[in-house]
Amino acid sequence: MYRALKTPSRLLLMLTLATVVLLAGCTDVGVEPESDASAERVFTDDSSYEAYLAKLYGGLNVTGQQGPDGNQDIGGIDEGFSQYMRMYWSLQQLSTDEAIIAWQDSGIELLNTHAWNEDNQFVRGMYDRIFFQVSHANEFLRQSTRSQLESRGNSQQVIEQMPQFRAEARFLRALSYWHGLDLFGNIPFVTQEFERGAEPPEQATREEVFNFVEQELLAITGEAGDTEEVLAPIGDAEYGRADRGAAYMLLAKLYQNAEVYVGENRSNDVADYTARIIDSGAYSLEEEYHNQFLADNEFSPEFIFAIPHDGQRTQHYGGTTFLGNASLGDQAGDFGFTGWYGLRTTSAVADRYDSNDERPVFPNTTGNQFIQEGRSKEVTDIPDFANGGGYIVPKYQNVTSQGEPGVNSEFSDVDYPMFRLADAYLMYAEAAVRGGGDMSRAVTLVNELQERAGLPGNLTSSDLTLDFILDERSRELLWEGHRRTDLIRFDEFTGSSLNWPWTQIEGFSSPDTRKLFPLPGSELRANPTLEQNPGYSGGE
Repeated sequence: MYRALKTPSRLLLMLTLATVVLLAGCTDVGVEPESDASAERVFTDDSSYEAYLAKLYGGLNVTGQQGPDGNQDIGGIDEGFSQYMRMYWSLQQLSTDEAIIAWQDSGIELLNTHAWNEDNQFVRGMYDRIFFQVSHANEFLRQSTRSQLESRGNSQQVIEQMPQFRAEARFLRALSYWHGLDLFGNIPFVTQEFERGAEPPEQATREEVFNFVEQELLAITGEAGDTEEVLAPIGDAEYGRADRGAAYMLLAKLYQNAEVYVGENRSNDVADYTARIIDSGAYSLEEEYHNQFLADNEFSPEFIFAIPHDGQRTQHYGGTTFLGNASLGDQAGDFGFTGWYGLRTTSAVADRYDSNDERPVFPNTTGNQFIQEGRSKEVTDIPDFANGGGYIVPKYQNVTSQGEPGVNSEFSDVDYPMFRLADAYLMYAEAAVRGGGDMSRAVTLVNELQERAGLPGNLTSSDLTLDFILDERSRELLWEGHRRTDLIRFDEFTGSSLNWPWTQIEGFSSPDTRKLFPLPGSELRANPTLEQNPGYSGGE
């Protein structure tokens, strides 16, 4: 299939202009974002609303006001570390059996060994990013009511566009609140109705945040009877922006983990919403698995919601710039990167793949699976990238499907696939095994993925066990930011019986309290009404 070189989407172009109107942020969820210009003056310009919305999307991507460093969004952490998806990926992957990092950068190595605490800068940075997003989404919703638009004399076109813009802002806020309840449990909670400058925000329970996210997503998809502030129909949004397909996927994610969050099996709902995605006709499996992780992957028919990266317009040291560079050393030039000598995988991952599975046989490599030359499968020395073992995973490559390099070897053109169709297939299959959905359909869906991977695709219903599905999720979705949440849902993230192949860790045991990260110590000091998660300083 022919693929053209990447051209900038309207979202990327608007993100370039978004700093003109951004109300520069703080990381305190209850504090109004600061501004060099009053909202009344800024928002008389019709274009400011779309630019602000672009910055909300940009909060998942860029790290500051100029990029790649300088004038960063959040403080207390190196700007390169602070990119939203870099920190999310690190917490989701480095805390599991899928990834090891060689670096010893002020606490990142503690993610590998479950030794983080409430002062870990990566835990704090993720928390701050979540509430940076929430604060700005709330501000957008405060400033974009119909009465505000009419009082400022904004055009009729803006008034007509605003309900969908507001639905997108609500989706982005719901996404960050989902990350918050998944990673941290009971968290501070505010909406645009919160009276700024009053008392510190109260801490909501996981159930309360769950219910809010659910109701928001039902509202902006029209499921709750709302007819005004709704997302574009499934498959109709501009690439990189949320439509109802993205919201259905987030709903399904919420329901998939409902037993962890609120003690309820919502497998029927998982099957319902993933089936809507699958049956919509808006998406299809990418014929070539690896095309989803190349520099022109914006053309993939499989993406439900992706975060666009552009080597010229979204320069930062996170996202797929981090995932591509940190995974490579001397061989980086073959993959369009410069190489940072950091990430590799473990023998547990290597052993999960059948020798005929094509998913770990990457373009621009020689040999069998992963990059194995001169390396042991076992990790023998975590800080030693070159000689400490562990296969290299060049999953994200800054090279197009036509073999052309990205526009900039230092910064990635590879878009980050937050939600894609294969995940919906596996979520449906898991829901069927857990009592929701149709088992025969689940078998058909998983066999489609097996066939794309070069395997026979002859699984039967008896093969579709929970153990198989957990392993298949690791194989299909390797290094895509799902592993920690998956392991917790399958009750395999903590305990003394974990068999994770870290040869430096003898007798490794992780308490159940590690299923949540701690609220940052700095947040507890700023808001003494908050209660720390059990197992951490200040918690029971």
